[in-house]
Order: sequence, then C-alpha cells, then structure tokens
Amino acid sequence: MSLAQRQSIKQFAGQDRQSYSLVSGATNVTEADRTKYLPAALRLVGVIFIFGIYTLSIVWPSGCVWHTGHTSHYLQMILGVYATLGVFLLIASRNPLANLSLIWFTVWSSVVHAGIMAAQALANPEQRGHLLGDVPALLIVAVVLAVLTPRGTPAIAVSVGKK
Repeated sequence: MSLAQRQSIKQFAGQDRQSYSLVSGATNVTEADRTKYLPAALRLVGVIFIFGIYTLSIVWPSGCVWHTGHTSHYLQMILGVYATLGVFLLIASRNPLANLSLIWFTVWSSVVHAGIMAAQALANPEQRGHLLGDVPALLIVAVVLAVLTPRGTPAIAVSVGKK
C-alpha cells in the first residue's frame, strides 16, 4: 500500500463519525444517520425470527414451509435455529457496533439461505410458492441490515471507541 493510500485511510478513519458516508457523495445519508435505525431493525428482525416464522408457517405454509404434510423435523429445526438467532439479534440491538460479526453473519447467511431455497424452488415446481414467500423475506432482511450496518475501518474504530 502506498504512502498516499495509507494517509488517505488515516484521514478517512480520523473523521468525525457524523461526517463520513458509506455511499457516494451523491447522498446526504451519513453512517450515523443509518446506524441510529440499526437497533430498531435488529429488534424487528429478532422478533420476526422468534415469532414470525412460526406464525407464517401456519398462515402461509406454501410460502414458508418446506416438506409439509406431517410433523416436519426440518421445520422444527429451522424454527429452533431462527428463534436462537432472533434472541441474539435482540441482545445485539443493545449495542450493535459491538456485535458487527453477528449482524454480518445474519446478512450473509440470509443471502446464502435465500439463494439455496430459490434454486430448490425453481427445480421443484411444488415449491414455487417460496419464491414469493421466504426467499424474498430473507433477502429483505439481508438488504435492510446490510444498509444500516457500518462497515470498514471507521466501523471498526467506532466499535472500539475510537474516532
């Protein structure tokens, strides 16, 4: 890395939290503006993961339940995994910057899970309802959390209490 690049990174990382943006200069949305909504988003996703998936499995099984017709061991496993993740997202909402790895795990695991489900739904005509149900739902979760979560050197500096 050149000296100019290192100096540029140091200048960027040394800026006040309110002044740097995660996106191009074409917008006025600063990282602090985005980050202030992150705790609410984490709480909402956490509650949805704890209670919403089960509720949707009852209300809209063709869009949210795989392997229907009997007591699905798969559904019980997914409910347990997502309820656990939901609890930890609720805990992370208290201090999101100290829990960035959990948030990014939620983002990327949601993208991967949605991608696998989309491929399976396309390959199995009886599962196409998922293309309108849990596949887009997981992608929405991933996009919302990714947009609101700080990234890069400034995020790391902020999370450890530095500017």
